[in-house]
Amino acid sequence: MNEQITVVGLGSGDPDQLTLGVWRRLQSAARVFVRTADHPMMALLKEQGISFVSFDSVYEQMDSFPDVYEAIAAKLLEEAASSAEPIVYAVPGHPMVAERTVQLLRERCPEGTLAILGGESFLDQAFLRLGIDPIDGFALLDAAGLSPSAIRPQMHTIIGQVYDTFTASDVKLALMERYPDHFEVVVAHALGVAGEEQIIRVPLYELDRVSGFGNLSLIWVPRSDDPSLLNRSFDRLHEIVAILRSPEGCPWDREQTHQSIRKNFIEELYEALEALDQDDPDGMREEFGDVILQVMLHSQMEEEVGAFSVYDVIQTLNEKLIFRHPHVFGDMGAGNAEEALGNWEQMKAEEKRRKGLDPSKQSALDGIPPDLPALMKAYKLQKKASKVGFDWGELEPVLAKVEEELAELRKAIRTQGADEQAGELGDLLFAAVNVSRFIDADPEEALSRTIAKFKSRFAYIEEQLRISGRKFDQTDLTEMDRWWEEAKRLKL
Repeated sequence: MNEQITVVGLGSGDPDQLTLGVWRRLQSAARVFVRTADHPMMALLKEQGISFVSFDSVYEQMDSFPDVYEAIAAKLLEEAASSAEPIVYAVPGHPMVAERTVQLLRERCPEGTLAILGGESFLDQAFLRLGIDPIDGFALLDAAGLSPSAIRPQMHTIIGQVYDTFTASDVKLALMERYPDHFEVVVAHALGVAGEEQIIRVPLYELDRVSGFGNLSLIWVPRSDDPSLLNRSFDRLHEIVAILRSPEGCPWDREQTHQSIRKNFIEELYEALEALDQDDPDGMREEFGDVILQVMLHSQMEEEVGAFSVYDVIQTLNEKLIFRHPHVFGDMGAGNAEEALGNWEQMKAEEKRRKGLDPSKQSALDGIPPDLPALMKAYKLQKKASKVGFDWGELEPVLAKVEEELAELRKAIRTQGADEQAGELGDLLFAAVNVSRFIDADPEEALSRTIAKFKSRFAYIEEQLRISGRKFDQTDLTEMDRWWEEAKRLKL
């Protein structure tokens, strides 16, 4: 055996649980280093006259835990290289459970120079003291940088490295993304250590009000099959849609095709836009879900024939977002929105080249969906044309073009047929869209606002008729126009 460094696990803190092999190695070691002296086993080492050097001072010198672990690993490698005798490095728990310094040593020690002796981990005591059977499924997560996406309610979740109240608060916020405020969680301090163990059950919202967080603390979130928790996951949505489309599912859903529900997609999008325009959070929550359902149904149809699944859709989207934002995920810069948009367009062109498409051989007007509403399509076409210089330089000629098209429409109405009149009307609308670009107004939104005003003012006319006990056939345009003007003065 020619190991230069031997890593040993000190267990969870109970001296009776320390393995005989680890104890012998500690007793025979010429030099012992410990990651931290803040561990119950240090009392036994002192009692038995085993001297050691701790790295606690490194924690005070560094700004982050990753820096601490890097410094400890570097120091151990330095000590091993300069020592005639092998050194022992003792860590809390098991060396291969939540010990970044050990992983760094495994990466950097030459082959045959590192030995690792196990010890009881805090997981052993967690399973024992909390009554967790890991066969039910469990996840071990790090409190530092805990992400809601890593949390699975169907599995027991053990969260380690909860060093202080601030970390516990961050954990609470992450858990609240998946669990209700009153969901019961367990805080465990010094599991298995006689006289120090504490097991505290609290509602989630009180998690960071528990005292005593430290090196031997963990949080346990028990597994749950509560439908309200499962229904907050994307996987559950995928499962439900698959069931609906299955032979045992819904007859209506099973019969649908891309074409049969195509119009539903459009309708749901417009209902979502209505909720947006009304600034209605409850409506948005429901309508956004309906839009997602359309994506899920169409993706499920393709999954059934083996083309792709919704997870492929998500992967493609994630990769696109990362690729088209090099100023966020890469080394490009973007000081403002215009530069960011430039990066986006540049990366779009690069995507086309990678697909074998030559952007220089494509029309400047390509890339606009044919089924867009006409006003929106006109707006996008004009914007694309303007990028290559096919545009007026100022607003006045654009307004003059509107007047010109209006005159031509008047003439067509006097002298030409319906098709010609419709054509001139289209030219007038196209010119009006051009005006919208020059005044930075989206034509769809502008027209939608006007429609809303019209509906509101017309409703005022209807209300006045109801107040007077009359119907439309009992009034005339003059009276209705007077009420219309009243509505305008009331800013309806």
